[in-house]
Amino acid sequence: MENFNFYSPTEFVFGKGRAAEAGLLVKKYGGSKVLIHYGGGSAVKSGLVGTVKKSLDDAGVKYCELGGVKPNPRDTLVYKGIDLCRAEGVDFILAVGGGSVIDSSKAIAIGVPYDGDFWDMYSGKRVEKALPVATVLTIAAAGSEGSGDSVITKEDGMLKRGAGSDLLRPRFSIMDPSLTQTLPAYQTACGATDIMAHVFERYFTNTKEVEITDRLCEAVLMTMVKETPRVIADPNNYEARANIMWAGTVAHTNLCGVGREQDWNSHGLEHELSGLYDVAHGAGLAVIMPAWMEYVHGHNVMRFCQMAARVFGCQMNFEDPEATALEGIRRFRTFLRSIGMPINFDELGAKEEDIPALVEKFGIGDGKTGGFVKLNKNDITEIYRIAAHASL
Repeated sequence: MENFNFYSPTEFVFGKGRAAEAGLLVKKYGGSKVLIHYGGGSAVKSGLVGTVKKSLDDAGVKYCELGGVKPNPRDTLVYKGIDLCRAEGVDFILAVGGGSVIDSSKAIAIGVPYDGDFWDMYSGKRVEKALPVATVLTIAAAGSEGSGDSVITKEDGMLKRGAGSDLLRPRFSIMDPSLTQTLPAYQTACGATDIMAHVFERYFTNTKEVEITDRLCEAVLMTMVKETPRVIADPNNYEARANIMWAGTVAHTNLCGVGREQDWNSHGLEHELSGLYDVAHGAGLAVIMPAWMEYVHGHNVMRFCQMAARVFGCQMNFEDPEATALEGIRRFRTFLRSIGMPINFDELGAKEEDIPALVEKFGIGDGKTGGFVKLNKNDITEIYRIAAHASL
């Protein structure tokens, strides 16, 4: 196990009806003028934004609001939010929604105190200052409610890039699983896939002797394999929703990743897909992650055998461990199909002829990228090709 620092300052406020506590929590963490940031009309129509406003009124906290966040959140709305916050004297951002809303909120939080273009931080510059952010979570997926990460799409060129800093970790996150019960099955499945991908990016590592984090990763993955079909079958299953919501947070606070090298190539490959085609992040990951696994499994067959046996219940074939590894990958892809996820380019709406453009947008030139396996442009091209033609 490698040396590490682990910092997770977020207060998680979990359970039914907790959104009514938002005002008191904002006040607790020093907010006096809040931007309520949300997506489409669902947060308004459901009454959630109204509940949040009432809680702020009751706590004597002023606020303004900005809706309109789209999946794969855009820089154009971030700029609008930055201008609004400066004009209104906002000192606290409250995201009411899922990962896209939270990511957009974090970008606004970066931009308000920065004398320059917030996109600088999404182009590699270090985040040195940010307004405090908090969340009222409405979908279990991205894990943004407990992470210091944010991903934004720049409309000029449809570039999807990330920024990260402990300054972006939410002060508090209200997590009510009942708020996810009205989600369409497809969105639920996309979220579940994203959660599993966050774990796999950490699970496939070259670091040895990391049994504790291996077992934490496997626990989250097994939970997703068990609970996701339950909520697809019964959207009102609160207990299954609760397990999934907490799994999403555990998956991306980095509790499962400390002390070990991580990869993140699959997320990078998917970002180009969702940037170009504007597809759901989880759906793109469902296509990319198994293709990446097929391509790199020979790097450490026994790690894939461990996944196959511990997570997907495969019988270990000691005479032919590669067969076990490939069976585990097949079962993962079969699971994704069973919850309604696409498994190849056609099902996703992507085009094989766009692979060269995707590789160029990935932007590594003649270099290599990744942790578990370093990939060059030829490797990336081949993974996209596997993804294009994947089947069960």
